[in-house]
Amino acid sequence: MAKIDNEIQYKWAVNRVEELLPLVDDGTPLNDPNSVELELLSNLVADYSEEHFALGTPALVDVLKLRMYEMGLNQKTLSKLIGVSPSRVSEYLTSKSEPTLSVARNISQKLNVNPAIVLGV
Repeated sequence: MAKIDNEIQYKWAVNRVEELLPLVDDGTPLNDPNSVELELLSNLVADYSEEHFALGTPALVDVLKLRMYEMGLNQKTLSKLIGVSPSRVSEYLTSKSEPTLSVARNISQKLNVNPAIVLGV
């Protein structure tokens, strides 16, 4: 099988991967038939999943809200952290404004957010 073409093949491959997982561990030789099959099927499943179930790039608003939640930040503390006013943070969170390049750099570095998400590219 060079490519998974449909959902039936995908479901079969996922089930087979689940069957193979208990049979292969870090100590299994790479040329072991189960290891080879697991590697091939895993790659095929990943390719199909990426093509058919991709989530896309998240919006800055969603990432900011998630990082605020994860880090226990409110708008005021976030504004101090990235060097803008609380009202500017509010504008970012409602998509009324986009960060400047220097603020985008602060967001990326201080919140550990991928620069491409911050810049919307």
